[in-house]
Amino acid sequence: MTQPLWQKSNIKIDARIMTFLAGDDVVLDREFFLHDITASKAHVEGLANIGVVSTDEAAALKRELDVLADDFRAGHFVLDERYEDGHSAIEARLTERLGDAGRRVHTGRSRNDQILVATRLWLKEKLAALEHHCRAVAAVCLDRAAQPAIPLPGYTHLQRAVVSSTGMWFAGFAEGFIDNALRAQQTALLIDANPLGTAAGYGVNLKLDREHTTQALGFARMQVSPIYAQLSRGKFEMAVLEAIAGALLDVRRLAWDLSLFTTAEFNFVKLPSEYTTGSSIMPNKRNPDVVELLRASYASVAAARTEIEQLLSLPSGYQRDLQFSKGSLFHGVRHGLAALELVPDLLARMEWNEPAMRAAIEPAMYATDVAIEQAAAGVPFRDAYRAAADAAASAGEGRTPEASLAARVSPGSGHDLRLDALRDRLSRLDG
Repeated sequence: MTQPLWQKSNIKIDARIMTFLAGDDVVLDREFFLHDITASKAHVEGLANIGVVSTDEAAALKRELDVLADDFRAGHFVLDERYEDGHSAIEARLTERLGDAGRRVHTGRSRNDQILVATRLWLKEKLAALEHHCRAVAAVCLDRAAQPAIPLPGYTHLQRAVVSSTGMWFAGFAEGFIDNALRAQQTALLIDANPLGTAAGYGVNLKLDREHTTQALGFARMQVSPIYAQLSRGKFEMAVLEAIAGALLDVRRLAWDLSLFTTAEFNFVKLPSEYTTGSSIMPNKRNPDVVELLRASYASVAAARTEIEQLLSLPSGYQRDLQFSKGSLFHGVRHGLAALELVPDLLARMEWNEPAMRAAIEPAMYATDVAIEQAAAGVPFRDAYRAAADAAASAGEGRTPEASLAARVSPGSGHDLRLDALRDRLSRLDG
């Protein structure tokens, strides 16, 4: 390992302790490394603006940072056990190539605000991906909801309840994922604050050009208080994980529906073959493994959020405990977004089994229609309810699913899905 940035004279470093301190930090930093380089370039420009580095030094530093980024992308530079972390690797590379200019690059910043700003840039990127996936799910659902509706049993308590439709099913998830995309936008607005220049949490005795770095890095605002910059670590990461988890809650319910609908007992849905796998022992099996793992994905994201929350029982100021938040954050975000990415194609290509769905609609499922019709004709609803309950077995006489859905004129239901209103909400996310 290269000499730690914090190495001081006459201090002996124990290799076992260094291994424990470093952990897998340098491996995790590969995820944030390019953002760290981007922030370093902005920091160099800010230092040049206040005369800490010369114009020529700034140009050389930025050039070498670009070369380092290219080398990293191409695999010519690898973050490994030679370095304590990604920050150390950047400074070591710049010092090796540029000597004293490289040694000046850390002026006015700490590894604390360095990881904060790199992570913040990474989080903004991941929230953009979350919004994209949620909008894609919503768009597919709206397209399929607009297709001719197929009658589908509606369930409460997992018992057949009323006549529903494929249009209503898709419209329900469309609206949910529009809200999930909106939440991604709102979370991005919350975290869109530049912490670079807050150093270790108490500022520095240099008039850093924080306005420049805020603009150069594309942040909406400066995170003003150095103390709050440190307090927001973990809090902002949790907010992002909560936004992903919110979308995965809808995925979990959708996956539960498909898990039931694809069973032989229901037989309502056929999945694309790519979304199923075989059994290692039973030749007859095709298992909906992707759907089952989509159903389980919320747990991984919720666990990541909980792990970070448990790290935050801390006083103000930076504490080393927060290093462990990187792994939780990376794994939770990666898994959540990977799951969401699969959902649009799954929904676009799944096939309904109309005969099986129609066969599952039984006469008693029209009883609510009967009670509402009697109430609309002037019979007190509770009396109409009891009469319909007594005659539930014959409630379907002379009725069809299509007629039931056509009569469902309450906004958002069978005859009036309000898909145009949902499309308008989706388009207005473009702002």
